[in-house]
Amino acid sequence: MRRQIVRNLKLRASQITVWQTATGAAVFLLALYLSAMSIELHRGLNTSAYDFGLYDQGIWLLSRFNSPFVTLMGRNLFGDHTSFILLFLVPFYWVVGSSSFLFVTQAVAIAAGAIPIFLYARKRLASEVYATIFAVVYLLHPATIWIGLENFHPDAFLGLFVALALYAAMESRWRLFTIAAILSLSVKEDVALVIVPLGLWIAWRRNLKIGLVTSAAALWYMLLAIFGIQQGINGVGFRNSWRIPFGGFGGLVKTIFSDPMQVLAHLGSESRPYYLLQMALPVGFIFLAAPEVAAIALFVVASNLISTFYYQFHIEYHYSFVIVPILVFGTIHAVGRLAEKFRVWLVAVCIVTSIFSAFFWAPLPGARTSIEYNGSKTEFVVAAFEALDKVPDSAVVSAFHPLTAQIARRERIYAFPVPFERALYGVDAFAVGDVLPFVDEIEFVVLPKSLDDKSAVIWAKFVDRYQITYANSWWVVYQRL
Repeated sequence: MRRQIVRNLKLRASQITVWQTATGAAVFLLALYLSAMSIELHRGLNTSAYDFGLYDQGIWLLSRFNSPFVTLMGRNLFGDHTSFILLFLVPFYWVVGSSSFLFVTQAVAIAAGAIPIFLYARKRLASEVYATIFAVVYLLHPATIWIGLENFHPDAFLGLFVALALYAAMESRWRLFTIAAILSLSVKEDVALVIVPLGLWIAWRRNLKIGLVTSAAALWYMLLAIFGIQQGINGVGFRNSWRIPFGGFGGLVKTIFSDPMQVLAHLGSESRPYYLLQMALPVGFIFLAAPEVAAIALFVVASNLISTFYYQFHIEYHYSFVIVPILVFGTIHAVGRLAEKFRVWLVAVCIVTSIFSAFFWAPLPGARTSIEYNGSKTEFVVAAFEALDKVPDSAVVSAFHPLTAQIARRERIYAFPVPFERALYGVDAFAVGDVLPFVDEIEFVVLPKSLDDKSAVIWAKFVDRYQITYANSWWVVYQRL
């Protein structure tokens, strides 16, 4: 039996090609880079309550069988987004003590999205060379790199899940597609903006019944998540209407018909056309030759462009990542629709534009774009950890926001000035000014020695209730009298 297993392993190993090995190496190298870099960013206090600490605290609470009410934001973990995919991470918190686990998981999920791309390109283009190239195009896309270095976001799983759903749809592998679609929707409620048009494409090109059921189910789930689950948890449903210009959805629709030039002016403002260039240039705009697959991303692209929220139309933030596997699949589809004599030139164009884009817009070693960050050995970083060591694990704490990401695994922790003054806290995260009712329950406060003017004014009202128990050149630890 053992000999048979060894023979089978040897046979499988002998069938691995050079290009499969190259793709595997590229996936490994990107996962390694994103893991190492994001961990170093975290250890250098370059992460914060938003958007790392809140996930770390929420998952930790679940692992202790507590309600995942995240005190860092004043909302239930699933009232913010229905990211039920995080439940799969809970068992790991029973055995893994390091917060670095989330960064490694994120990096692996991002890089693994290249695998379905390789499989589809190999089948569509009948070439493992081209398959490897398109896998690397996905890995080098600036939005792929940026999401791996932007704190932690469940959206990172969409690189793998959406790519897997696309591959399964193209190959009519419906069991695999069902699993991938469900996993995609479990990442975030608005992933329906991808699954609904994907279902319509399936209805058109593959299977009418499966496609229509997919679209209807995805739309139903999105409405349930927003107006059922989130409203049931928070007391309110959709909380992001402020991102819609012209006074909300109704105002936007009215303006489209009454003053379309004003809408066009909005779409042309604040570098939105440049954002489109950054997203599409890495694949050389080739998907436009046969845009039906790339069009699956149309709702997401449109929502990013129309939004008034700066992060949504800038490539450095996680809102753009879900578009990347769709654009790469769309490019492969378009290349496959054209005559073989053109493929080599199109693939060559894609190589050039991908490398160009990565050099100018992706924070990679040797690239023009870089991230300025504090190293983990920086003096004030080392001093911060010395100060945090003085805070008991069970204490109720309010701390300077980068510090909260380091000590989030506790039942109650707040990002200063909360609760001494509300800031990004509660269902209405933008309500400000009031002192929260549990202010007298804060046992420890950890702050920089030099506060900005606003923070200094806030803290001056409460500092006489605390005594200094530790201080160094950079940080002060206060304990309630």
